[in-house]
Parts: sequence; C-alpha cells; structure tokens
Amino acid sequence: MNFKNKKLVSNPGIILSLLFIFFCLFLSVFSYQIIPDKSVNSNQMHLPIHSQKPGFIANFIIVPDKEAKKQSTLSKFFSGFEYPNNEILISEFTQIENGIEYLDFSNEKKIISFDKFPDHLSSDDIVSNYIVNRKYLFGTDNYGRDVFGRIILGTRVSLSIGIIAVLISLLIGIPIGLISGYYGGTIDKISMMIINIFWSIPTLLLVIAFSLALGKGFWQVYIAVGLTMWVEVARIVRGQVISEKNKDYILATKVLGFSDLRIFLNHLIPNIIGPILIISAANFASAILIESGLSFLGIGTQPPVPSWGSMIKDNYQYIILGKEYLAIIPGLAIMLLVTSFMFLGNNLEEFFKSK
Repeated sequence: MNFKNKKLVSNPGIILSLLFIFFCLFLSVFSYQIIPDKSVNSNQMHLPIHSQKPGFIANFIIVPDKEAKKQSTLSKFFSGFEYPNNEILISEFTQIENGIEYLDFSNEKKIISFDKFPDHLSSDDIVSNYIVNRKYLFGTDNYGRDVFGRIILGTRVSLSIGIIAVLISLLIGIPIGLISGYYGGTIDKISMMIINIFWSIPTLLLVIAFSLALGKGFWQVYIAVGLTMWVEVARIVRGQVISEKNKDYILATKVLGFSDLRIFLNHLIPNIIGPILIISAANFASAILIESGLSFLGIGTQPPVPSWGSMIKDNYQYIILGKEYLAIIPGLAIMLLVTSFMFLGNNLEEFFKSK
C-alpha cells in the first residue's frame, strides 16, 4: 500500500462519507427491488390509510390487470410498473367456493371472483399469492402512499440533480477558468467581469429566474442549478492556474512547443484536480439543498415525482398535529446526504493539503 492509500485509509471522514454516498447510490439504482410499492414514482394511493404511523401494516388483495400492456424487464427495473396491479385494501377476508369474500375499510362486505386471477392457479394458490400484507416502515402520507418508497426514490432525484449540476458547472467553469487564468490580460478582465456579475446575484434568486425562464420540470431544474454553479468553479480554477502557470514545469512545456490544449489537459488540470474535487463536493451539496428549496416552493421537481423538498412542503403542517415524522424523515434524509458531501469536501481539503 503506497503512502497516498495509507493516508486515505487513515482518514475516517472520507471513508464514512463515501460509504454513505455509495449506499445512497445503491438505493437509487435498485430502488424498485427494495420498495414495496413498485408502481411508477411509488404513487399508489389508498386514502383510507392516510397519515398512518411508521410500522403500520395493511392487508391487500392484489388483482392482476390481464389487459395491461407489456413492459420490458429493464423498464420495470429502473422505472417501476407503468401498469400496476389493482390493490384492494381489506380488513379481513374469507375464502369461499367461487371467490374471496372480504371486508373493506368501510366495513362493507364484497366478493371478488377467482375469475379475476390467472386460470392455472388453484384457489389456495390465489389466496397465498395474491393476498398480501404490507408493512409501511415510515408510515403513509396524507394520500395513503408509502413514505418509505418515496423517500428511497427521492434519493434518485437528489443524487441526479447533484451529478448533472456539477457536470454542467465543470463543463462551463473549467474552460473559462483555464482560459482566463492562463492568458490573462483583456481575456481575464472580460471573464472576471462576467464572473462578478453572476457572483453578485444571490444564487437562489438566479436559480428561480432560470427555472421560471426554462419552465417547471425535472430537467429544467437540473439545468437551472448547473448554470448557477459554474462561477465558483471558474474562480477556483482561475486562481489555481495563475499560481501554476509560471512554475518550471509549465515553462518547460512551452519551451518544448507543446500546444496550449495539451498543456491544459496533460499538465494544468491534473495538478489542480484537488481544488476542483473539493469545490465539486461542495457544489453537489448545494445542488441538493437548492433543488429541495425549489421543490418546497413549488417550482422545482413536480408531482408525482418524489422529491424530499416537496415531501416536506406537503407535510410540514403535520408537525404540530402529532405526525411530525412525515416532514422530519425527508428532512433527515436531506441533512444526512448534504452533510456527507460537505464532510467529504472538508476532508478532501485536508487530504490534499497534507500531500
């Protein structure tokens, strides 16, 4: 194990942060293999069991939709079931000769025929396979949806907004910072004027302006957040390039006749990668917070897509009604993921300083 790897292993802050981030990444990829409600966006509503506490158990008769269109296995894996089975909420049931007699939540007795189920199954197989109980680990929201499933799917939104926003900020900020710092002069003055204009506008107001201009929606929020974060990247890269461009190894590349593009890609960027990674971690955390704030205000990710910010908005009034978990759980999710990225950024700074 080399010295750098030893330093990495001996830094628990980086290890713990990365473990939690990779855990969230795992949840986001395998969401529909984990959550009970596998419909798209985990959006099955059961109003009779709305606002139930964590650990609540409900019984269902799952009635397959024989006329549902076929959906690819890959689509089901990543997007959930576009044509979910019908779920009948029951309080008790009895198997009878030609079907299942059940009592719904309004205490009304009803019968569902065995004809609704696959023909090749016996009555006992139908009862064992299509009558299920579901445990709501985090309870249900005010629409009777599974909070656990929507929290897990919300991980996708938060991680994807961070990834896209950071990529956009790097694609814009790194070239501007490199060109501005390397060439200086008039180019640097023009670049700094543009950077300072964007820097002087509060980030949230700038994001709101971009969001309103691009429209409400999933991808519009990604682009809006990314377009506001390149300024920090450009400033950091510019400052690092100014401090590096007069060092011997850069002067040697110029004497050897290397092209500016080759100097940028092979020499400058590898030597300033540390500060870029640190600002990227901080921007990732900021992107999650900004998206949550926009969704809370109603101009971010739109329903029924589960976003932690919109979940807080929909349920914050329950804090004073004894069902505070509906708002606290998504709030804790935001706090843990943002803290992980900020903790990672802070420890990366110490890691690169100690090189």
